[in-house]
Amino acid sequence: MVTGSVPATPAAPGIRAPGTPTPGAGVQGALAPLKVAPVDGPHLTLQPANPKPGDPVLVTVSGASALPTGTLAGRPLRFFAWSDGYAALTSLPVEQPEGTVPVDVTVSGRGLPVVLSSVLTVGAPGFRERELRVANKYVSPPKKVKARMEADRKAFAAAFAQPFQTPLFGQNFAWPREATVTAPFGDRRSFNGKLQTQHFGVDLDGATGSPVVAANDGTVVMARDNYASGNTVLVHHGAGLFTAYFHLSRIDVKDGSQVKQGDALGLVGSTGRVTGPHLHWGVKADDRWVDGQTLLKLDFTGAPEAPGMATNAPGLSNP
Repeated sequence: MVTGSVPATPAAPGIRAPGTPTPGAGVQGALAPLKVAPVDGPHLTLQPANPKPGDPVLVTVSGASALPTGTLAGRPLRFFAWSDGYAALTSLPVEQPEGTVPVDVTVSGRGLPVVLSSVLTVGAPGFRERELRVANKYVSPPKKVKARMEADRKAFAAAFAQPFQTPLFGQNFAWPREATVTAPFGDRRSFNGKLQTQHFGVDLDGATGSPVVAANDGTVVMARDNYASGNTVLVHHGAGLFTAYFHLSRIDVKDGSQVKQGDALGLVGSTGRVTGPHLHWGVKADDRWVDGQTLLKLDFTGAPEAPGMATNAPGLSNP
């Protein structure tokens, strides 16, 4: 009978079994951790590798025999079968501080569960400060519209309360129109020197009546006139992912419509709280508004990212 400490078998880089001690620690009365070769074992991929606050994050796992479980920064990941493996789409809050964020995913191994561990290095957000002028009724809404604003809030909540399901799309995302980016995601704004808010979308320039198309396949879950966002279309893409199209002059779809990438949704306009005609394009992933320009760079299929159809206005940089 052997007593005392048994040296732990080192795991392959980035892979450890649940409960594995830190390097050099002993294991009392327990099996050594399962060793998995990186070339033929489960593999974890994170996109983007160096995100910023407010970015969507795509977590993919290959080589797993069953649906994985896991967390990113302690937030549960919702995996679905995808391609020849599994994937989960999550997000970082705009308040996320710079630094590292842990990612731990548990997958079925050869007899024992295997934990794939990694980290994301989050950079600085680079959000701008802006002062905008709008009609005073949008800064201090009169009492008569407060009921309408509450109805809008409930309508958005209902639209976003879709059951989680596998993706309704099979390709990477594309721009909803060809235009100049006039305001990137994350701008911190004051309206008429009073109301402080943050810009949870990408503004695309355009004249009233210019076409707006779906960024990817999905189901329309809102086609509605709202007080602040004006004529609004929301598309549910599955996997906890939505795209939003605000301030339209005309809506060309109905609730429940099935749309394909490139299908017409409506026309650019200046309805709601705006300073002029444009498309506000929003993206919501895992219950957080995220940067649509980063979504366009995520590779869901192994194909190149969508061709650049929008350019930044002079003086803007991709956040």
